[in-house]
Amino acid sequence: MTKNSPIGVFDSGLGGISIWRGIHEKLPRESIVYLGDGLRCPYGERPQSEIQQFTFEAVQKLLKEQCKLIVIACNTATAMAIDDVRKRFTDIPIVGLEPAIKPAAIASKSGVVGVVATARSFQGRLYKHTSSLFQDRVRILESVGEGWVELVENNMEDSLEALPLVSRVIEPMIEAGADHIVLGCK
Repeated sequence: MTKNSPIGVFDSGLGGISIWRGIHEKLPRESIVYLGDGLRCPYGERPQSEIQQFTFEAVQKLLKEQCKLIVIACNTATAMAIDDVRKRFTDIPIVGLEPAIKPAAIASKSGVVGVVATARSFQGRLYKHTSSLFQDRVRILESVGEGWVELVENNMEDSLEALPLVSRVIEPMIEAGADHIVLGCK
């Protein structure tokens, strides 16, 4: 690997394109390799061992592309696999994601924030740790965005089918006083 080697970005599907876009905007001269696992998406309800295996495989593929840094742009893969991936692949920096509870908690005026993620994302060590840091400052409402991954992966986020799925999750949070809602995982 050299300084001209690409940055690798991995997600369980297409959602990580927003992370790819952010990296590209901040580092326009960098080459970026994107790997989406659309075949096995979504990861949200899968066993941890499967998510770990899929994540190991993705990292191995990105290493074959000579990536100098790998971004796991999937909250579920981060929650379920990042610790083991970092232990296994020690020669490369690996960055993960977690729901943005900190900025939401800091910015909240109502003291209530919502988080929409997969069930597995909520079980992750990083999510639990970050949530615990702010639980005395805000009430955190958690909800699984059931069916959201399928909407995004099928390019249906603006469809008539999307509105009731999103409303079912978001409206109770707003009614409970949430002034910030974090999309932790689609």
